[in-house]
Parts: sequence; structure tokens; C-alpha cells
Amino acid sequence: MCGIVGYIGSGNVYEILIKGLHRLEYRGYDSAGIALVSPSGKLNVFKAKGKVENLESFCADKNLEASVGIAHTRWATHGEPSDVNAHPHFSEDGNLALVHNGTIENYKVLKDALMEHGCTFHSETDTEVLVQLIEFIKLKNDCELVDAVMEALKQVVGAYAIAVIEKNNPDTIIAARQSSPLVIGIGEDETFLASDATPFVEYTKDAVYLKDGEIAVIKRGEPLKLFNLDNSESKIDVKTLEMSISQLEKGGYPHFMLKEIFEQPSTLRDCIRGRVVEGGRKINITGVNDNKERFLNAKRIVIVACGTSWHAGLIGKYLIQSMCRIPVEVEYASEFRYSDPVLDKDDIVIAISQSGETADTLAAVKIARSMGAFVFGISNAVGSSIPRETDSGCYIHVGPEIGVASTKAFTGQVMVLTLLSLAVAQLKGTLEHEKIAEIGKHILKIPTLVERVLKLNNRIERLSLIYTYAHNFLYLGRGYSYPVALEGALKLKEISYIHAEGYPAAEMKHGPIALIDAEMPSVIIAPRDHLYEKIVSNVQQVKARGGSIIAIVTEGDSVIRNIADHVLDIPEMPECLTPIISTIPLQLLSYYIAINKGKNVDMPRNLAKSVTVE
Repeated sequence: MCGIVGYIGSGNVYEILIKGLHRLEYRGYDSAGIALVSPSGKLNVFKAKGKVENLESFCADKNLEASVGIAHTRWATHGEPSDVNAHPHFSEDGNLALVHNGTIENYKVLKDALMEHGCTFHSETDTEVLVQLIEFIKLKNDCELVDAVMEALKQVVGAYAIAVIEKNNPDTIIAARQSSPLVIGIGEDETFLASDATPFVEYTKDAVYLKDGEIAVIKRGEPLKLFNLDNSESKIDVKTLEMSISQLEKGGYPHFMLKEIFEQPSTLRDCIRGRVVEGGRKINITGVNDNKERFLNAKRIVIVACGTSWHAGLIGKYLIQSMCRIPVEVEYASEFRYSDPVLDKDDIVIAISQSGETADTLAAVKIARSMGAFVFGISNAVGSSIPRETDSGCYIHVGPEIGVASTKAFTGQVMVLTLLSLAVAQLKGTLEHEKIAEIGKHILKIPTLVERVLKLNNRIERLSLIYTYAHNFLYLGRGYSYPVALEGALKLKEISYIHAEGYPAAEMKHGPIALIDAEMPSVIIAPRDHLYEKIVSNVQQVKARGGSIIAIVTEGDSVIRNIADHVLDIPEMPECLTPIISTIPLQLLSYYIAINKGKNVDMPRNLAKSVTVE
């Protein structure tokens, strides 16, 4: 969950690395550091606790001359955030510097062995163990850096993306990955290295995504070389980046989160484009069409995901069961991998991850494939691990999401799950053509309807002032709206640090109703659907106990409007499509409450965007 940047070239090494760290700060912001090798062969390492701007201040009066460098922004795993525990870490003789994203599971065994040979450690991190091990092997065997890295990694158990530089070799970076992302940007007489492509998208569109177990040798003036741990050379596959620099800037918005909320009309258009055709009468999902027999013969579908993606998966369960008549289970990937799962060749596993690098979800994918299940990935990041590890899949095409709290990725995931469900129903004949056409026609309207919902922005901003200092929230919904309640509660927790719980509205009377009083507001998602009369009853139960109610209702609603304290209207849609619309006001509500409390909504405490460690 840390961010790595590296650079070799004729540009200003320090400025390129610092700019790259700012782009990757959504991956971690506990501390930051930079290692520079000057043309004369001097290794300088500068580190600072806190955000990248703290590192910039610390470096203001330092000698920053360099021909090669690596940098890191950290989300702490081993060792508290501090200057000492910040990366890069360097070897005892001061010859090597290393940055690392991941977790070395056997670091204690390695550390004890190195201490027996006289190594001294200065930090609490597993990363320092790795750089000391590389140095130990290099000195013992009198070998090249790449050989020492290769031998050290054979002894490592865990996940890693690393970059290593050497004081006496200012023209080389050695990089490697295992279950943690790393991508190389190939420019004109310059080479970039990063955890994702955002740090170098303005310099080059040519990218090479390292595979598990690969080691990259990046040398000034020489072609890139890739090796496996057995020292066999790997084929280089250059991809063309699709993102633009404008997607990585705030574009006049005060925060990335607000920008990304308001991008949803356009990101949903991109998600739909080419997939809903013939005016909505046909749904075209290539990953489904190319694997017809798998979907036609599926006895069960298991969805694995984490966090917001898990909430999207719950909506997917309703969609697939209703439209396709296939039983669906939704599992937390972090639990699935340790639950001794039972899968067979007639099962389909759908893995959902915005980044495509979520460690638990990636592990679940590997387990599912090893058991013979067909694995279908839903991701946002082209070239990431999950699309490469799955049998087939579908991108959500919402562009880079920088805000840590997911917004546009959630609606993109729900849209793809909706389209997948319709495509499978189309194949199986479990929905009439007229019904598919009706839903397809409404899907084409969704971007415009989201634009309409976003016009609630000013009302929600004013409404947020009333609830900014509440200590607890309850979010309630039924059917398709239950996962929306969970997602709304998660958004509030993530960025405002207010305790919030999402529940199926019918479960309220089985415990949570005891919490309701004038001090605990309830957010109730209550569109006009087949469960509307039931949710009206739940609203009345909350009101009877003195609870304050914010209700998300369908335009024209008159019943709940007369009970709730505040209502936010959304356009009428087919029931299966309401989650995409009803989640928008909840995103805005959480955003404004957090802003009122003075919180950093783009970088909430203790969280990072891409969870690449267990």
C-alpha cells in the first residue's frame, strides 16, 4: 500500500521523483523519502515523517544533484510512522538503498540470521532486513547487484515490489515484484519506475507491467531487460497507456473526491459505450460472449471482493439471481482465502477490485483457478494483476480514481455487474427480450439522470451543516438499497470518522432500534419499488422513537416526505438500476460532513487507496 517511484535519465531527478510521490500519495502518506546517487557516486538519503510536503521542506537546503534516484511514500505495516522507519532504507556499508511495497513474512528469521553475522539494524521495518540481506549476499559472493537481489529474493517469503540503487553504480536500478504492483515507463533516453503509471504519464505512454517473480535491470543507455528468479530472460510486453494528465489533476475542484463524484456522468458513459447497443435492445459484454458455455452451464457464481467492491458485489448478487436465475454467494476475499472454499469446474468466481492489485482478492483468484473454477475479473486498472490472472473479465473504464474513498469506481462496478447480468440473461433466455430492451433503454439514460441528481449538491451541502456533529448514524435500506446503505455508511466512516452502520431495514427491530433517539440520525434509502410499503413502515418506526430521518425517495413521493425530516429526490428508474442513482446523494452527504469537520477527504487517516498487503 506504499508508493514507489524511480528514475534514470537526463531530467531533473529530484523534481521528477517528488512530483511522482505527490501522484502516489493516495497510496500512503505516513512518511516519505528519497535516495539520490550523484554522478560522482555519492548516495544521499533524505526522509521525513508525514506527507510528501514535509520531505520537500526537509530537502530544501540539501544537495539534490543526481543521475539516478528512487523514492517512496509509506503506509506503515512494520514499525510506526517515523523518520527512521521511513523508506528508503540503506545497507550497513551505505552502498545500497532500497524502497519496498509489501510485507516480508519471514523477516524475523532473516533478521536473526543476519544479526548472528554481525549486522546492525536501525529501524523496525521488514524492508531494512531485505536491503541488509542483499548487501550480505553481494559481499559474501562478490557478485553483481542483480545477482545478489535474485539470490536474496529466493529466500524471501511474502509480497514485494522493490527498487534498489547502488552508490558505486549510478547508472542502474534493479527492480522486482511479487504480488505487489510495479510498472516501468520507457521514454526517450529515460526510464521511469512506479507502483502505477500516474507518475510518468506526462512523459511517456509506453509502459511495461512487471509480472510476479520478474526482476528488471534498468540501465542508462541500454534496453530494458527482464529476468525470472531462475535467471531466464523474460519477454518484454510494452502496453500503451490510455490515461491523460488531466485525469490526475483536480480541474478546479477543491478535492479529488468531489471531482470524481461529479465525473460520474461521463465515466458511466464510458462504461456503457459499445456495451449497450441497438438503442438498448442488445447487451454486448465480450468476456461473456467469448465464454458462453461457461455462463450457460454455471451452477453457481461466487463473488469475491473487499470494501466498497464487496458492496458492489452484493448488488451483483441481487442482479444475477433475479435476471439469470443462478445462485450467487458474495464473500469477503480476506475470509474466502482462509475458509477452505469448495469450488468445482461448473462454478464461476467473479473477482472485483478497482486497482486490480488488492492482495486478498488476488489470492482468492489464485485459489479459485487452482480449484478449476472459471474466474472473471472486474477491474479499473488496465494491465494490473487481477486482469492478468483471471480467465476473462471486463474493465469498468472510469479513469484513475485518486480519492481514497471510492465513488466513481463503485458506480462503474455496479454498472458492469448490471450489464453482465443482462448479457448472461440474454444468453440463457431468462429475461424476455422486451424486458432487456426496457432496462437497456433506461441504462442509456443513466448518465443524464446522474447529472440531474448532482444538482442536489447545494441542498446537500446545506443539509450537511445540521448533521456535522452527530456522533453516530444508521443507514437503512431493503433489497437493492441494502448494499447502498452499507456503502453510504462506509463513505461516512472513511472520511468523517463518524461511526455509522448500514443495516437491512427489516433487521432494525432485531437490535439496532435500541440505539435510535434524537441524537442518532437515520439515513433511509426508500425508492418506490416492490418493497416500498415495507420501508414506509420502517420509517414510521424510526420516527415513533424520536429519530431524525434523511430519506432518499423517488421524485413525486408524498408518503415518506410527510414523515421524514429531510428528503432528497432521485428520478424514477427500474428497480435494478436505482443503486447507481441513489448512491450519489450519499457520496455528497459524506463529503460535505467531512469537509465541515475539517477532514482531509482525499487522504483519510490510516487508509490507503490500493490495499496490496494482507
